[in-house]
Amino acid sequence: MPSLEQEYERKWQELVSRLVAEGILKSEAIIRAFRKVPRYRFLPDRLKPHAHYDTPLPIGFGQTVSAPHGLAPMAKRA
Repeated sequence: MPSLEQEYERKWQELVSRLVAEGILKSEAIIRAFRKVPRYRFLPDRLKPHAHYDTPLPIGFGQTVSAPHGLAPMAKRA
């Protein structure tokens, strides 16, 4: 039986693959970064089960973490 960490990782990698297939993630460097640094590692435990959804998530104090599809264009300009 996979651990929670393994399940989060599997779901994250599935999302990355979908974003690649949809043409949202194009650059090999950005794809590598998305695969290497999963979103769930930056979320509070209560939100980790939702990390693989391509939607903004609340992180407290009226702030959100951006949807993954919105991060690619920002990373491209960095």
